[in-house]
Amino acid sequence: MIHTVKIDDKTRNGKKILNELRHYRSGVEFENPAVTGVVPEGYVTGDEFEAQVKENINSYCKKNGIL
Repeated sequence: MIHTVKIDDKTRNGKKILNELRHYRSGVEFENPAVTGVVPEGYVTGDEFEAQVKENINSYCKKNGIL
């Protein structure tokens, strides 16, 4: 059976768990989106983010009479 677990590696306990798991060569696999190329749902590219921000700024300015 395979278990999917989310570990916050910014916490002390999360760091300890990850260090412990890295000692095991078999039976433990890490999935890193930067390495696998599989982007989690909801993530956007830098260009997409920039376009969204510009659109939000323009709509805010038009709504409030700035433009």
